[in-house]
Amino acid sequence: MVSQASWLLARSAVTRAGDQFAQVLTAAPDPAALATRHWSIAQTAAHVAAVAALDARLLQPDQVPDPFPGIWDALPGTTVDMVADLNEQMLALFPERDPSALAQQLKEDIARIVDAADPDPDRTVTWLGGSRLPVAGLVAHLLNELLIHGRDLARATAAPWRIGSPEAALFFELFLLELARCGYGRLLDTDQPAPVGRIEVEFRSRHLAPFTFVMDDGLVAVAEPDRPDVRLRFDPAVLMLFGRVSRPRAVLTGKLQVWGRRPWLLPGFFRILRVPD
Repeated sequence: MVSQASWLLARSAVTRAGDQFAQVLTAAPDPAALATRHWSIAQTAAHVAAVAALDARLLQPDQVPDPFPGIWDALPGTTVDMVADLNEQMLALFPERDPSALAQQLKEDIARIVDAADPDPDRTVTWLGGSRLPVAGLVAHLLNELLIHGRDLARATAAPWRIGSPEAALFFELFLLELARCGYGRLLDTDQPAPVGRIEVEFRSRHLAPFTFVMDDGLVAVAEPDRPDVRLRFDPAVLMLFGRVSRPRAVLTGKLQVWGRRPWLLPGFFRILRVPD
C-alpha cells in the first residue's frame, strides 16, 4: 500500500519538477541544440510531454482526447528492449515542438494526472508489457522522466538543476518496488541471457526503507532478506542516473557501495532488472 507521506511527496514533487522543467525549456536560447546524444532540446521536451499525455489518457480515457491513435495495441507487447522504438513512434505522432506550447501542455497534463490519481493512489492500471502499476507509481515514473530529462535540458543550456535524493527515492519505492509486487508482465522480457539460479540483492539507503529483490533464473520478485549475495548502499539520485553517471564514478564518490558474499553477480542481475528510459 502506498503511504500517505510518500504520495504527498510524489504529488508535490512532480508538480514542482514540471514547473522547473517548463522554466528551463522556455528559457532555452536554441531549442534545436542537442540535449541528449540523439534528441534536441525541443525533441527531449516533446518526449517528456508525450509521456505525460499518454499517462493522462491512461488515467482518464473518457475525458482526455487520444494523443496517439494506433499506439495502444502495441503497449501490451512492449518490453524494455522495445521502449526506444516506442518513444520514436510517439514522437512521430506528437508533432508539437514549440517550447512554450510544450511547457503549457506538460503542466496541464501533470495537473490532470495528479488530480486523477489523488483519490486513490493505490488503484492499479495496466502499463507497458501488460504490467500492473499503482497510479502513484505512474506519477513516480513521470517524476523520474522530468528529473532526468530536465537535467539533460539544464546541462544543454547551463541552467541550474538539482535532483534531490528524497524525490529520487520515490522512483524505487513507488515505481520499481510496486511494479515487482503488482506484476511486471512482459516488461522485462529480453534476448539477453538470464543468470542461472538464485540471486538475492539487498538495497539500502537512508532515504527509504531497505528492500530486497530475488532473481530466480531471471524471474524477479520482492522478498524478505535471507542470505543476500550482494548488498548495496546507494544514493537514489545517483542510482537513478545510471547510463548518465558511470558506476565507477558513483563508487569512487561514495554514492554507491557494493559488498556481499558474491558481488560479481550484480552485473547479471542488472542485465535483467532494467527500467524504461
